[in-house]
Amino acid sequence: MMPNRKAALADYGAVMVETGVSDADSVQLIQMLLDGLIESLDAAEGHIKANAIQAKSQHLTRAGRIVLGLQGALDFEKGGDLARNLSELYGYVTKRLLQVNLKNDLEGLHEVRGLMQQIREAWMLVPVKVAELRAVS
Repeated sequence: MMPNRKAALADYGAVMVETGVSDADSVQLIQMLLDGLIESLDAAEGHIKANAIQAKSQHLTRAGRIVLGLQGALDFEKGGDLARNLSELYGYVTKRLLQVNLKNDLEGLHEVRGLMQQIREAWMLVPVKVAELRAVS
């Protein structure tokens, strides 16, 4: 991973801690949602390759619902610019998922998976940041 990307992911995790997302249960829930999202994307890819249209649509629909749930959970008051940027990203991902579903677009699916994997990596840093903050306090 490029150094700038690691720094950005660390900053994302730090902001999430500072905005009140330090409760382990909340962090674990977001991580589980992102894991489920990535699993759905992986399953959809297999179904696209197998030309299993109905199963592909079910997994992409599940992925879309997860993205909408993540978007709906954003706290714009506490999250500020980060929350607005994530909302825009989630809106973009939702549109791309529709295109993937309509066109069996593996390139678009890979793009979405890459974006969501980066977000997942940032959320993996949140518990580390929480521990660091507690150690300093």
